[in-house]
Parts: sequence; C-alpha cells; structure tokens
Amino acid sequence: MRRRRRINPPEAELDITSFMNLMIVLVPVLLLSLVFSQVRILNLQLPVAGQTTDNPNDERQVLELVITQTGFELNYPAGILLKKFAKTDSGYQFAKLSLYLQDLKLTFQQNKHEKSDIVLLLAPEIDYQTIVSTMDTVRSFKAVVAANLVDAELFPQISLGDAPASIANSQEGTNAGLQAGTNARTQSGGKP
Repeated sequence: MRRRRRINPPEAELDITSFMNLMIVLVPVLLLSLVFSQVRILNLQLPVAGQTTDNPNDERQVLELVITQTGFELNYPAGILLKKFAKTDSGYQFAKLSLYLQDLKLTFQQNKHEKSDIVLLLAPEIDYQTIVSTMDTVRSFKAVVAANLVDAELFPQISLGDAPASIANSQEGTNAGLQAGTNARTQSGGKP
C-alpha cells in the first residue's frame, strides 16, 4: 500500500499595501476636518457692596444697560435714561445698540473721559442667549484697521446685577395685562 503524502499548500501572504495607502490618505483628511471644542471665558466684574470712592461724583457716573422683555434702556449716569431701544418683532436691536455705544465711546474719548465699564441690569425671565449676545455687543465691535477686520473695544469690563424693582414690576404688570387681554379675547370667542 502506498502512502499518500499530504502536500501543504504554501501560505498565502496578506497584501495590505492598498489598505495602508488608504490609511495614509484618510488619517490626515479626518484630522483636518475634526472640529475641536472651543471654550470662551468672559471675565465679569463683581460689584463690591459698600464701595466708597474719594470723589462722590464717581459713584453716579455708572453706565447702565437695563435688559427687559420689552427692550434695552441705557442709563448714564446711573438711573437717568439716556436712550431706549424697544424690542421689535425680529427681537432685540443689538445692531442699533452697538452703533449708539460706539458713538457714546467716541464722545467719552473726545471729553478725555476714559470709560471701559458697564453694568448690565437684568430683569427676571431674560434668557441666557440674550445675556450672552448683549455682553458680546457691549464688549466690542468689528472695525476695519489698515485693511484688516479687528475687534475694537467698547466697554469690556462688564458687571451684572438685577434690574431695579420699579422696572421689573412694570414689566410684570405689562405681561400680566397682555395675558389678561388674551384670556378675555379667548373667553369671548375672539382669536388670541
């Protein structure tokens, strides 16, 4: 009887050259398209309770921006209305506020008065995005300098506070009046 010898087939080599070429091209492309998270930090100035100054006139020389559901109120000195920006159907008027603040900053510079601080007074129920957009608007604006677009400084030292109670109460009264009017029309069969 004759024995048959098993012949082992030769081991096939795995050709990964084309796969390696694909990885060499794919890895840089994926790394370039990767979006890294960006964290932005704004430094806020906390108002100091009972802060005293040498000059009593400096206490009232505060630039205030009151943010309510009905719009912006710019006060200078503190508590004295300088300009009001009513909220429109499209939302808050950030562009008009920025233009007015640019003019105000120029006026301060012409009078040799260095002012870089502003206090944002927030009414209750103001959403976070409105606060952030307002902070971006009062902090800087886009300007062209030597054919380059740069961020020019307005009022970068921002403090936060609560809106005066009289404004918050009048806003709540306005909102309650609108709600009562809507409820009355709904109950009488009118469209809200």
